[in-house]
Amino acid sequence: MTTNSAHGIYDYIIVGAGSAGCVLANRLTEDPNTRVLLLESGGRDPFWAWEIHMPAALAYPMNSTRYNWDFHTEPEPHLGDRIMHCPRGRVLGGSSAINGMVYIRGNALDYDRWAEEDAALSQWDYSHCLPYFRKANTWEGGANDYQGDAGPLKVARGVPASPLHKAFLAATQQAGYPYTDDMNGYQQEGFGPMDRTTGGGIRNSTSVAYLRPVRQRSNLTVQTRATATRLVVDDTQISGVEYTRGSRDCVASATREVVLCGGPIKNPQLLMLSGIGPADQLRDHGIDLVAELPGVGENLQDHLEIYLQMECTQPVSLYKYYNLLGKAAVGAQWLFTHTGLGATNHFEAGGFIRSRPGVPHPDLQYHFFPMAVRYDGQSPNNSHGFQAHVGPMRSKSRGWVKLKSGNPDDAPRICFNYMSQDEDWEEFRASIRLTREIFAQEALSPFAGQELSPGAALTTDDELNNFLRDAVESAYHPSCTCKMGSDDMAVVDAECRVRGVEGLRIVDSSIMPSIVSGNLNAPTIMMAEKAADVIAGKEPLPASRAPVYRAKDYEVRQR
Repeated sequence: MTTNSAHGIYDYIIVGAGSAGCVLANRLTEDPNTRVLLLESGGRDPFWAWEIHMPAALAYPMNSTRYNWDFHTEPEPHLGDRIMHCPRGRVLGGSSAINGMVYIRGNALDYDRWAEEDAALSQWDYSHCLPYFRKANTWEGGANDYQGDAGPLKVARGVPASPLHKAFLAATQQAGYPYTDDMNGYQQEGFGPMDRTTGGGIRNSTSVAYLRPVRQRSNLTVQTRATATRLVVDDTQISGVEYTRGSRDCVASATREVVLCGGPIKNPQLLMLSGIGPADQLRDHGIDLVAELPGVGENLQDHLEIYLQMECTQPVSLYKYYNLLGKAAVGAQWLFTHTGLGATNHFEAGGFIRSRPGVPHPDLQYHFFPMAVRYDGQSPNNSHGFQAHVGPMRSKSRGWVKLKSGNPDDAPRICFNYMSQDEDWEEFRASIRLTREIFAQEALSPFAGQELSPGAALTTDDELNNFLRDAVESAYHPSCTCKMGSDDMAVVDAECRVRGVEGLRIVDSSIMPSIVSGNLNAPTIMMAEKAADVIAGKEPLPASRAPVYRAKDYEVRQR
């Protein structure tokens, strides 16, 4: 792999080596005659960087700046002007190198919704997406109509074998919810083991899965510490990328296309810095207009969640390892054997349910964790506990990404406009009440002590709303700021081509028309696999005919 080229001519330039960029770098260079430059603003992911390779260490890179852009929002107007954290990966592998490693595809009806709401996206329905999910992964459970066994991405099954995991799953069934043995397969609805992107006890980021195996290809050039600052534009033709590497200003040319894979925050920023976006914003920052696309940076969506936390009356939670000696023992075992408690993200079980009758497919997601602790490492009681992460999947709240200035070094402005819809508050109150019902089941009675958060005394709508205003946290799934489609706010078409210019595509979660019901790493990888065939001019994989579960009587029953 060459790393010393500051200038050059390539067929394709990929900006961003994250969940999508690494996939495209792998697939496009399968043709030995196709020259690809992959630019990544962050550094490499060496094997000794334990923070991003040890699954149990997931909180470290997410809360530091070493591998993370560490963005923050504007004061969120519906959350009492709280400033929210928005971590995004800045390293080979991008956000797949710092995320929670949960492998969830979303619901089949999410992709059917894309196609139903915009006829131009007919090739993005579930039947056309499922083959690319299968192409991408090797599932520990073995191949079937929904899972693959020959893909680069290793996907391990959760093992809900601890007393708390077993009790939680038993409690969900006692509460009347179905068990599903694969929420990425036929039936998402219900509770069961949760998959994760690990292989051999190591995080399987897209850098590990897709980039490392092909780094020695002579037609692939990877530049790290290379931050794209502007696109090279000739009239409306995108012909290259300007970027900085250290103190050097560099330019690379693309004879075919530039593909942006920088994510839902960085993509709009780079487009606007290059004159592509809302004309009034560009004018305000003295940027010449190349193509007016009012949708650039708009339609920002995310998932929020809360932690419903319980005291555990028996010493069976992970808290026993939440000290210097415990962490050292877990870390040492993982370091030498890649086994033990360090080899998992501990989200061994989770699920999806509907918040009320009339919802056609699950709108609430659960991650169960056998300790009461936040992503930032703070524990509310400094003793044994457990918690459910729960939150709505399809909020209608919409935010934006805007330029702070015309200087590429200035982080963009971000506002998600969280909780701006009455329905958001209704769904979250339902989340709390339905979770309390699960935690009150007999299976958890040997373990469940007092409710730590929100606290059992909070019961009315007003009391829960006051709690939610201070307690909701991002699940770190920003998306949709360069939406795909054919309406006036669409930024790219169904083949990921940016409207109004030539030679430019976008491929990652920023082009989702609307957010899907689950974690976004797996869908982003799928979209990149699908887009790679489009870009390379290959025949698309045949559509799947695999059936999909739909709840009976959903109009009148919540479960």
